[in-house]
Amino acid sequence: MSRSIDYGNLMHRAMRGLIQEVLQDVSDHGLPGAHHFFITFDTTHPAAQLADWLRERYPEEMTVVMQHWYDNLLVEDDGFHVTLNFGDQPEPLYVPYDAIKTFVDPSVEFGLRFESAEDHEDGEDPTPPEDDTPEDDHNPHDAEVVSLDSFRK
Repeated sequence: MSRSIDYGNLMHRAMRGLIQEVLQDVSDHGLPGAHHFFITFDTTHPAAQLADWLRERYPEEMTVVMQHWYDNLLVEDDGFHVTLNFGDQPEPLYVPYDAIKTFVDPSVEFGLRFESAEDHEDGEDPTPPEDDTPEDDHNPHDAEVVSLDSFRK
């Protein structure tokens, strides 16, 4: 049996570790300067936790913004908890790292995109759709995005 190195999954794990490290720093010290995050995640992930009304509004994926107001940020090994404001209604969320589709910090034009092999097999356009995001003038899709699945066989 032939063995090979699965670079795609190794890179995804490393990139999720980077997100965990960044969020832990924010949890410990707050958001520095103009940094803020657009995080798109799969709301169908079995471990994702969000209010029923949010799951109904975003049945497949949701983009949240961590910028001016967030609370109760708790970073764990498999995901993070955070309370965000949706139209003056604070809502707790739990986002597993493996549910994250994109992580973007437009203040420094940094972004990560996690794609699966099915994304390209289905003939989908690899550019993310425009998402409803809470009040922010920045476009998360202007950031440099690192996509590694094009190297995966």
